Amino acid sequence: MKAIQYQTYGTSDVIEQVEIPAPLIQSENDVLIQVKAVGVNPVDMKIRMGFMKAIRPVEMPFIPGGEAAGIIIAIGKSVSKFKVGDEVIAVPMKHAYAQYVTVNENFVLLKPQGLSFEEAASIAVNIGTAQSVLFTEGRLEKGQQVLIQGGGGAVGSAMIQMAKAAGAYVIATASGKGFALAKSLGADHVVDYKLQDVVGIIKNVDLVADTAGGQGQEKLFQVLKPGGKLLSIVSPPSQQLAEQYHVKAYFVASDLSSKILQNGMDLLGAGKLKPIVSKTFKLEQAAIAQDFLTTGGVNGKVVLLVE
Repeated sequence: MKAIQYQTYGTSDVIEQVEIPAPLIQSENDVLIQVKAVGVNPVDMKIRMGFMKAIRPVEMPFIPGGEAAGIIIAIGKSVSKFKVGDEVIAVPMKHAYAQYVTVNENFVLLKPQGLSFEEAASIAVNIGTAQSVLFTEGRLEKGQQVLIQGGGGAVGSAMIQMAKAAGAYVIATASGKGFALAKSLGADHVVDYKLQDVVGIIKNVDLVADTAGGQGQEKLFQVLKPGGKLLSIVSPPSQQLAEQYHVKAYFVASDLSSKILQNGMDLLGAGKLKPIVSKTFKLEQAAIAQDFLTTGGVNGKVVLLVE
């Protein structure tokens, strides 16, 4: 099969397309998927650059890719949720940049009929991360205020839609095309962070969901009300500032199991959540796709199409 891999950590120059044997089902709870599309996520580049080797070491040569959509072509003997021929969304966590991938059935969902494969490959990490931050950890409730830092990005756009569906008042930061996107997705208030300082405008929010990180993260403590939460998917927030502002603040690792993804899938089915695909590339253009996402300012998801 065709696959994208690298032999060592480094820039996108280490990425190469290879021909290797297709994987075989190793566990009785696995399914084998013919991949049709793959989502490209920032963590793909962090792993490739070696930034995560302390907590997510990989065995070289390594095939990246944490989410995919495709068709099941074989199942393990104990698989009960799926059958051969099912069109599915999967979160294998690795090895998805390929024509075939094996995945435990607990990280697989049936693809909604109305979604294309490229749309389906763009949503799992987004909704799993949004669910983990907003509801599992953030405990966001109807009527509360949430500030989404980075509302024009792939995860931020899912957060806007899921928070609105839960009845929250949604504030988002964005700029350029992302500003219009955040508005179109239902954000009640969008702050153009290139023109305005969010600290001078927003106060007393219940939850800050930080998808951007960087130096601006420390400012976000000032918009929270006492007892609020600052949750980041990028970097651990300052505990000193958390104590100073009498709030809780911590890094959130996403739960991408099918159970956690179900709320987002239900919203998709109800028409309350739509996938946002920014740009597609062919599998062999994986290095170009990663560099495109790395440049920043991408509104929505980057997806690889697999033939």
